[in-house]
Amino acid sequence: MAEHYTIGLDYGTNSVRSLIVNVANGEEIASAVWTYSHGTQGVILSSDPNLARQHPADYVKGAEITIKQALADAAKSVKGFTPCRVIGIGVDTTGSTPLPLDKDGQPLAFNKKFADNPAAMAWLWKDHTGVAEATEITSLAKKMRPQYLAKCGGTYSSEWFWSKVLRCLRTAPKVFDAAYSWVELSDFVPAALTGTEHPNKFIAGVCAAGHKAMWSSKWGGYPDAKFLNKLHPKLGKLRSRLTTRVHTIDRSVGGLSPAWAERTGLETGIPIAVGAIDAHLGAVGSGVAPGTLVKIIGTSTCDIAVAANNKKLADVPGLCGIVDGSVLPGYFGLEAGQSAVGDLFNWLVNYLQPGGKEAGSHEALTAGALKLKAGESGLLALDWNNGNRTILVDQRLAGALIGQTLYTTPAEIYRALIEATAFGALTIINRFEEYGVKISSVVNCGGIAEKSPLVMQIYADVTGRPMKISRSAQTCALGSAIAAAVVANVYPDYDIAQRRMTGLKPLVFKPNPKAHATYKEIYILYRQLHDAFGTKAGSGNLHGVMKKLIEIRSRVRK
Repeated sequence: MAEHYTIGLDYGTNSVRSLIVNVANGEEIASAVWTYSHGTQGVILSSDPNLARQHPADYVKGAEITIKQALADAAKSVKGFTPCRVIGIGVDTTGSTPLPLDKDGQPLAFNKKFADNPAAMAWLWKDHTGVAEATEITSLAKKMRPQYLAKCGGTYSSEWFWSKVLRCLRTAPKVFDAAYSWVELSDFVPAALTGTEHPNKFIAGVCAAGHKAMWSSKWGGYPDAKFLNKLHPKLGKLRSRLTTRVHTIDRSVGGLSPAWAERTGLETGIPIAVGAIDAHLGAVGSGVAPGTLVKIIGTSTCDIAVAANNKKLADVPGLCGIVDGSVLPGYFGLEAGQSAVGDLFNWLVNYLQPGGKEAGSHEALTAGALKLKAGESGLLALDWNNGNRTILVDQRLAGALIGQTLYTTPAEIYRALIEATAFGALTIINRFEEYGVKISSVVNCGGIAEKSPLVMQIYADVTGRPMKISRSAQTCALGSAIAAAVVANVYPDYDIAQRRMTGLKPLVFKPNPKAHATYKEIYILYRQLHDAFGTKAGSGNLHGVMKKLIEIRSRVRK
């Protein structure tokens, strides 16, 4: 019997990847990556540090380039492979990354009039220009629609859909008025591949709609017009132009269009799965199940868990959403995360460059950090250099580093930053369990999980839990390929598909009991800083923090 394959199309912050996967066993036979051509590593920046946009032309071009390249590589490496063996495509993207469209469903940035206007481009997930708008949305929802906030952790974020749309309305009214509608990147790409961009045909995914745009079937879809009118009457009118067709990833948006079949060499009509956010499909590609937390660790970190939807689930403050069907059909998807992880380490290496390029490289700093014991540096950091996503949901927070002396080394700082992200990760796990979501297993994926034993060991030591690693180094793309296998009817459900197509590496990072005991002491200090700077209820008296760090440092060094 001829082998069949699916393609996972994965849109990241800086590049797009196509991954070809054998549906029988999850074997990854070929992949191709293309870095977006606009901006700085694909991101359009400005003098405003909160602004981050992308040109949608890169999304279209990237799909064509990477699919064709991956098909060519597969033909070279796998005997008998031909494009006709590919039976479906799944899509994951960053999110919330919304973009304005014209009345035909085409990006405004494709119009010469708006081609160079950042407001008419895609508003990348890490665009934080809508901080004031997010605060306004949160305040109004608390008064009018508290149920909206209950399902997104109690605070609406500047990273999300309505904050960005309202920000555009306020700061670029010509762009807003020219836009017929706004869609998420995770929905735009499947629509483009199937020729269903027109509003009369367009289908959105539950994942982005639920986690980023306050969509829920419980209240009839997106926030009601009365609520949106209070923010601005034009938002109320926009709601009527948003699709009512919102589906989970076990559904197809349609078949590959003849135009895209010609562009790529694939067969016309192969099903394209409903799109989703990269981390959520990354969790699928890592084998997420009840009790398993999947950590997708990259420039930022996204934490994904699921819980059966046939049991009552408490609203969990500080999460980035609790959405039925956003990860797996039949389960609530729970999302949390940290706004800077890899970006935090890169900040030290690329911006400060302690000791110069060689001495201040990741490799050199890692080597130095490996020589240190838990608590030896006497340092403690807050991992908020890009704001806090979970559990505080506050982009107005910034990073901190305390305990420095005239003898503090770059390696000590590097380790302290890693420890800070580990403390942030533990805070998220604790929040899940405080509200009845038991975390019995942690599976990590992404570049840092793959490449940094130092990070994984510190995470194990801080959390007191074994850190497992997904078998795939490309779990988001693999999750998309699994979605494609389901909509192509290779498997009847995701449970069977995941068992056949996912797995774990044999290496497991187990907690060091002595290091864990030390980190338990330091975590108490971390929470003092966390609550003092991040909450109104936290004690402002931090008198004992530095002294306790010195006490721990002295004891460890002896």
